[in-house]
Amino acid sequence: MRKVKDARANYQSNGKRYTPAEYLARARAADFKSECYDGEILMMAGGTANHSIISDNAHTLLNNALEAKPCVVFNSDMRLRLARKQNYVYPDVMVVCGKIDYVDGRNDTIANPLVIVEVLSPSTYRQDFTKKFSLYKQLDSLQAYVMVDSEQVHTWCIQRDAEGNMWHVEIANKLREYVRIKALDCTLSLRRMYAKVQFDEPVK
Repeated sequence: MRKVKDARANYQSNGKRYTPAEYLARARAADFKSECYDGEILMMAGGTANHSIISDNAHTLLNNALEAKPCVVFNSDMRLRLARKQNYVYPDVMVVCGKIDYVDGRNDTIANPLVIVEVLSPSTYRQDFTKKFSLYKQLDSLQAYVMVDSEQVHTWCIQRDAEGNMWHVEIANKLREYVRIKALDCTLSLRRMYAKVQFDEPVK
């Protein structure tokens, strides 16, 4: 156990910058996940029960909604290369419709999601809202970014307009409401998104 902990502790950049090829080589050889921002490697923290349940629910809802369409729904095991090629992350859920753009011929990293879903936790709230979205919106393929709060019933669906220039946000915060993703022509029920999630106080 000590050797595993030491390996994880020594894995992060500690100020060193890695090329994309160096990061991918390290990531593919490791038995744990890490992300890379401008060449700096960062270990990924574990999630909460609510985070895991909501991620699974979102993945299932999208899979069911897109069953008859030429789309693939990926969970957080799939890595994403961002437009700035020294950035690699693991979104909670991604959807690709049509041909999948795999990075350097390997099927563990993609570059063309149509939709990204992130489940917000207290530790990642600010990063998912600001830093990640500023990177995600540079993807030419991305049409919608959905954020789902794991501490309360609240979702934000940020979608690119028809001209591809502006982003518009739609908020839903009642279990009877839906997240409407125009690019997929589907709606996701918040009641089902939050199914089996336990909050400190009952929600409606």
